[in-house]
Amino acid sequence: MPPRDCPLCPRLAEFRDAQRRAHPEWHNAPVPPFGDDEAELLIVGLAPGLRGANRTGRPFTGDYAGDLLYKTLQKFGFAEGVYGARRDDGLALRRARITNAVRCVPPQNKPEAREIANCRRFLSAEIGRMTRLRAILALGTIAHQAALEALRLARSKFPFGHGRMHDLPGGLVLADSYHCSRLNTNTGKLSVAMFEAVVESIVGRLASAGSVPVSLPLAACEAGEGPASAGGTSQAAG
Repeated sequence: MPPRDCPLCPRLAEFRDAQRRAHPEWHNAPVPPFGDDEAELLIVGLAPGLRGANRTGRPFTGDYAGDLLYKTLQKFGFAEGVYGARRDDGLALRRARITNAVRCVPPQNKPEAREIANCRRFLSAEIGRMTRLRAILALGTIAHQAALEALRLARSKFPFGHGRMHDLPGGLVLADSYHCSRLNTNTGKLSVAMFEAVVESIVGRLASAGSVPVSLPLAACEAGEGPASAGGTSQAAG
């Protein structure tokens, strides 16, 4: 986890400082993951939203994306309690953990390539600590690519596609969904049913895998700059 005043990305640090001056009551710092290291499912988003996670200090909390995400997780048994759009609402995750490819809020919600690369070390270390991890749900193309690069897997072998389920080396599953943002739902790119279908597919894969151990690539425990080629297959979710 990066420190509160992480200096790795000057543009993000400058924007973060500006938000601290404008809104000193907000979190305005790298947003920590939500959920424990023993989770079977890791959900990877893009970055904290300005008035969502950057304000509240918890991923997908305080904006529409969280409304859809947490409601869906509750429906399929990955969360319990009442989602009150606050960090202290008492909501708890079960067998799931939520994180972001980029830990600090970017201007216009658009991180630059170098900023995504700078944060890769934190995602790699996070995945490496998750000894019971069975599946990763990537919300959007950038999250999908960040997960593959954190694992040092070639992006070309596992192209993003909503509803796709990629069988990665070692038994890990990478599931793809369009990001559950208000923009995507308002434009019809993603519906509630489409999002729920992806999560339901993950539930099925976890159930069929049972207690079969997953062997993560060594690179998942290391910080790296570029992906390496590896085997594996990808398929459309059924």
